[in-house]
Amino acid sequence: MTDVDTWRRLLTERSTDEVVTKALVRDVELPGGAGTMALITLDNGFDHTKPNTFGPHGLLALNGALSEISARTDLAAVGVTGKPFIFGVGADLKGAATLTTREEALAIGALGHYVFRRLGELDVPSFAFVNGAAMGGGLEVALHCTYRTISSGVPAVALPECSLGLVPGWGGTQLLPRLIGPANAIKLIVDNPLAQNRMTRGREAFELGLADALFEPADFLEESLRWAARVLTGEVTVERADHTATDWDKPIGDARFLVDMKLHGAAPAPYRALDLIALARTASRDEGFAAEDEALADLLLGDELRAGLYSFDLVQRRAKRPAGAPDPSLARKVTKVGVVGAGLMASQMALLFARRLEVPVVLTDLDQGRLGKGVGYVHAEVDKLLGKGRVSPDQANRLKALVTGSLTKDAFADADFVIEAVFEELAVKKKVFAEVEAVVRPDCVLATNTSSLSVTEMGAELAHPERLVGFHFFNPVAVMPLLEIVRGGATDDPALATAFAVGKALKKSSVLVKDAPAFVVNRLLTRFMGEVIGAVDEGTPLETAEHALDGLGLPMTPFALLQLVGPAVGMHVAETLHEAFPDRFRVSAKLAALVASGKPGVYRPDFSLDEEAVALFAGGDTPSTADQVRDRVLKALAEEIRIMLDEGVVAAPQDIDLCMILGAGWPFHLGGITPYLDRAGYSASRFLPPGVASLPA
Repeated sequence: MTDVDTWRRLLTERSTDEVVTKALVRDVELPGGAGTMALITLDNGFDHTKPNTFGPHGLLALNGALSEISARTDLAAVGVTGKPFIFGVGADLKGAATLTTREEALAIGALGHYVFRRLGELDVPSFAFVNGAAMGGGLEVALHCTYRTISSGVPAVALPECSLGLVPGWGGTQLLPRLIGPANAIKLIVDNPLAQNRMTRGREAFELGLADALFEPADFLEESLRWAARVLTGEVTVERADHTATDWDKPIGDARFLVDMKLHGAAPAPYRALDLIALARTASRDEGFAAEDEALADLLLGDELRAGLYSFDLVQRRAKRPAGAPDPSLARKVTKVGVVGAGLMASQMALLFARRLEVPVVLTDLDQGRLGKGVGYVHAEVDKLLGKGRVSPDQANRLKALVTGSLTKDAFADADFVIEAVFEELAVKKKVFAEVEAVVRPDCVLATNTSSLSVTEMGAELAHPERLVGFHFFNPVAVMPLLEIVRGGATDDPALATAFAVGKALKKSSVLVKDAPAFVVNRLLTRFMGEVIGAVDEGTPLETAEHALDGLGLPMTPFALLQLVGPAVGMHVAETLHEAFPDRFRVSAKLAALVASGKPGVYRPDFSLDEEAVALFAGGDTPSTADQVRDRVLKALAEEIRIMLDEGVVAAPQDIDLCMILGAGWPFHLGGITPYLDRAGYSASRFLPPGVASLPA
């Protein structure tokens, strides 16, 4: 029984709501007498907001088109392209999560291989014209073709499977390293997915060697067809390096080391991907594709995939429709932004507002030195963007002109949105807002970037506290995608709607948060840190506690996180939460000693431990094992999340997970935090129903 027959039988036994990507075929007469090309357009019948994916029906549709084409004798070539803005974005992951048997899992891998490899094994050359986003299986379609062109306007080229708990399973791990070399293949298959699913643009993909020719979007298909004709007539010759003759051991060994440093074995997919890449150097196609089928079958039936798909859904869907956000029509137009403060955080915000909103942004500070430094930072960052080709000279000049400084807050008189980024002390922030309110218009929205203080208390003495909203960025501002938008006790819907509209314009994912101490991310991370430091206070060796949670594959260890945020900041948030919840949040005398020492943390710049700093954490007579520390931390997190949900800090557990993924970098394979706590048995009562972000019970 062939792979096609297997899936035809399976489809009669199971229901599917797959949106079928059709393979629409038309003949194109190539210029210069090069002959006739059968051009396949992948199209699921929807616009670009619903990209082409491949489920079993879609694969069978492409197979049928290839069967018709392969029977013809009048063709010089076959081409594949996508609908406007989309080439293809991979497998139908919604359908993949419904697979329940190893037979089905093996069959879907084998079917993809069977169909896609036909493109590279026709009697005539095949050409992929990558006109839009090409991800996962969509990119693998292109890899199977003989030649590839790509548009410089393509925003996303990626093999994101490892971020979801899978591996590229339709040829990617075998074809890509042979095409562009193992190091570049590892970047696309392993490194980028583990770096918050970093995307590669069309021009970069071409420079990596993934495509043979690069054309501009306006006439991409026409130029691609002309180029294909020149290849067929021999006018253009495509030469490729033999990457199997290069050193594969070092890049693969280096990648294993980095994956171990990042995940500590917590998720199997990146390790399986590296095994497959190593195999690609010597394996035949049959051997390599069979190994991909086996890996795919193992991973399709694992919890990591379900958790990864849950995370993906949060980031792609829930983040775009924030729970509890007011009617967007209530938002006020923002034509000018004021930023109180000119320190690093304030300067980062100013640049982001200018780039995304394209409106004037004015910074204020106490003296010309600080103000000049802040505006200078923005201008220097714009110059960096210009040097990298991220902005044009005209855009750079406009951005610099948009960001200015003033020593008085009178410059905010015509602002529509003013945000403060001053010292994290309530009295200081209240004074700032009193001064701002005295000069701004009555409809100007006021925002605070506080990480832990009460928005309600901050606005208690304002004449119009209803326009004050929390607008909590994460550092670095340009990179971290989360915004915690906080509704104070008096905040009205127009102010809140304006905050959400601004967050969307900044291309951030916003989550509505109740005005509760430290909100979501900082509250959970402080509880997390408090339990780890508490174990050290009691006598657990610092290194034991530091690595007790390595098995979760978190983005950094607890004391590395403390060093990133700064011991003084961590101490301040701990004190704020201790004041609110003294029974659950402690203030460590040893952490206070570290702050008093002036040391930046327990690590030196070369990441070795600073023994003097470590010595500050010595002492205690009730040490714990690593397992005991791990259990202590996870039980505490489960307790804190349950309390936060009961308090209504957010609308649902999904918002907790979204915040931890986007604001703290917690991995997709955990599903944020609540699915993991459910699966591992730490939640007293489940946060999510059985089968959500995990295998059905």
